[in-house]
Amino acid sequence: MNNRPLSRLDRVLVEIERALGTTLEPRPAATRSSPAAGVDEGALDESERRHAGGLMRVNHVGEVCAQALYSGQAAVARDARTRAQLLDAAAEETDHLAWCGERLQELGDRASLLNPLWYGGAYAIGAVAGLISDRLSLGFVVETERQVEAHLQGHLSTLPTADARSRAIVAQMKEDEARHAELALAAGGIELPAPVRGMMRMAANLMRAVAYRV
Repeated sequence: MNNRPLSRLDRVLVEIERALGTTLEPRPAATRSSPAAGVDEGALDESERRHAGGLMRVNHVGEVCAQALYSGQAAVARDARTRAQLLDAAAEETDHLAWCGERLQELGDRASLLNPLWYGGAYAIGAVAGLISDRLSLGFVVETERQVEAHLQGHLSTLPTADARSRAIVAQMKEDEARHAELALAAGGIELPAPVRGMMRMAANLMRAVAYRV
């Protein structure tokens, strides 16, 4: 087996492959079974199905952004443990991405047409944060996951009651995101200043509003 260190070109090619695998079909494979497995499909009318599809598209975009954010952070992380933690979290986010993609297909809906744009923006943010410091990078993980957990709780309140399959997926995602935040905080992530948290919240709200429709 060739264990030579990756060259700069190798790393660029790896990042391109990861970006294409995240934003284009076919969707990535999950390592865990979907929480929706074995959950009966509820009876949804057309309006409920469209609403559920919009919400799950938003969640799918969130997972695209999570993949990009963690990849950008890991690419420039100084500490090997920080890099490993980011990549471990990204692996779980790949499960979320696959689950959301599968559910979108079941609902007869599609992923966001702007996924390459979402990916590129989130990757840049992750790389910039990582270049400043590993502690700041982990702080972005803490705040990102806290905000994602809150928005997933909101989705549990607004998803159609009969859509038990989407609800099962969102509930497991919410649990995973809370754990990612706790691990990043324990690893030394710093609390971000209030203005930064506010800007992140505004950007996330804009993304959700656009992704629900496009």
